[in-house]
Amino acid sequence: MTSALSKRRPGWRVAASALALIVASSLPASAERLKNPVAEFTGIDKITGRIISFDVYMDETVQFGALQVTPRVCYTSPETDEQRTDAFVEVDEITLNREIRRIFTGWMFAESPGLNAVEHPIYDVWLKTCKEKSDVPPPEKTQ
Repeated sequence: MTSALSKRRPGWRVAASALALIVASSLPASAERLKNPVAEFTGIDKITGRIISFDVYMDETVQFGALQVTPRVCYTSPETDEQRTDAFVEVDEITLNREIRRIFTGWMFAESPGLNAVEHPIYDVWLKTCKEKSDVPPPEKTQ
């Protein structure tokens, strides 16, 4: 006889978090990660079908539709190692009441965009890569 508890399956978020831990723990301990000043994201507006790529400097906030995307750190592996690109990102939504609501805080993995992409009813955003340079001028430093 099986109980109702044994019939439950973990949700996709639990499975995705577990997979993220496995991916992160599979990196060799000695692997040097390279910090990059720019994260490149891809976003889709599901209403218009518009897909764009946009660069964001670390700790800069860029608005995509009703979403505000702020990368905090963006790592790549050295060229001699297997390619691994990940970024710690915060995503806020500006609601219809003009309130800002955090909808995502965590790691995004470029090699597994579906793992921790931001899935919103109207917009999806995922990490494409980390870069040393961008055609977009860096934000002005405040003093």
